[in-house]
Amino acid sequence: MSRAVAPVEHRVRVALAPPDAFDLFTRQIARWWPFRRHSCYGDEAVDVVFEPRVGGAVVEVARSGERMAWGTLVDWNPPEQFAMRWFPGLSDREATLLRVRFDAMPGGGTEVHVHHSGWEARGAQAVEKRDQYDGGWPVTLAAFAGLAGPNSTRSVS
Repeated sequence: MSRAVAPVEHRVRVALAPPDAFDLFTRQIARWWPFRRHSCYGDEAVDVVFEPRVGGAVVEVARSGERMAWGTLVDWNPPEQFAMRWFPGLSDREATLLRVRFDAMPGGGTEVHVHHSGWEARGAQAVEKRDQYDGGWPVTLAAFAGLAGPNSTRSVS
């Protein structure tokens, strides 16, 4: 039996209302996601499409029209949260669980909380993959906050 691997957790505060932050994070992901470093197709990636329902696919789209699954939605509750089995370019047997929550902040704005767990599915590479994502999520959230506008800040927990 393998031992539990700690989840990756990061937060970012953005100067958008929760519905707008949720929309930017999902429907408009191609505007900010750092495809070059964090995608299946690299520079050839042009979009990520969410089928907005439980059981819906999340798919990366390349310039050529090729598609690669990133995962399957297990929770879809706009504008509060979504969760998915996350396996970009891998077998679904290696899926981790990605949960993204959008919390309204007093005085305006939204705190976006990423909770990424289930690393045990990656077998012997669980700790290594967890550590890679722990370094990757801050870069990704910084790109999101950069497009979300002024007064957006990153805080890591």
